[in-house]
Amino acid sequence: MTAPTKILVIEDNLLTLKILNFILKKEGYEVSNAVNGLEAMRLIDEIQPDLVVTDVVLPLKSGLEVITYSKDHLPQVPVIVLSGLGEEERTVTKAFQLGADDFVAKPFNPNEFILRISRLLLKTEVRLAV
Repeated sequence: MTAPTKILVIEDNLLTLKILNFILKKEGYEVSNAVNGLEAMRLIDEIQPDLVVTDVVLPLKSGLEVITYSKDHLPQVPVIVLSGLGEEERTVTKAFQLGADDFVAKPFNPNEFILRISRLLLKTEVRLAV
């Protein structure tokens, strides 16, 4: 039996965090949470997630700093950026430049969100198997 896929969700809006947890746990993922960038960096080292989902605007350390930290410590782990529709396009571009693998605008469609996660995890498995 294989271990469940570990996803780290970094989101400071508690309602959005609860929704993400519900969606991901329903799909069978093991979910850990951080509500600020500093806590996220600690958890990246501690749990070694298979995928990171991060908001851009976070307390203590920004989502952009989390992306950089994640890619420096776990370069093979995909990162999905969550961002409100009002976020500047420049911020999203910067996230991709730092190594983000995908972007999801809030509010998001749960089915599309799960499909994006599945696609990234499958792509990562194929890349690691080669």
